[in-house]
Amino acid sequence: QVQPVESGGGLVQAGGSLRLSCVASGSISSITAMGWYRQPPGKQREMVAISSAGVTNYDDSVKGRFTISRGNPRNTVYLQMNNLKPDDTGVYYCYVKILENWMFRDYWGQGTQVTVSS
Repeated sequence: QVQPVESGGGLVQAGGSLRLSCVASGSISSITAMGWYRQPPGKQREMVAISSAGVTNYDDSVKGRFTISRGNPRNTVYLQMNNLKPDDTGVYYCYVKILENWMFRDYWGQGTQVTVSS
């Protein structure tokens, strides 16, 4: 069982910055991808940024403002969020993909609230 745990959310004004952190249990060698999703109020969960095999992918809405990075040890991931906008408001979830017992499995954190005021 893998349990990602997020931290770093909060309330900021537009133009401010936050840095989210996530730590996941499990074998480091089994982690194939880590990333961040978010769910705005009343909307579906959407991908924000993913890091896999040395390649990063960002949603167009956050390109140039958000940066995803992996920590040391490799079961950690960060999301540096700069120039935050009210539309960035939502619950941010840490995502981990693991290969175990010949199967890929997805794990999610409990979420951390990010609120950006205008």
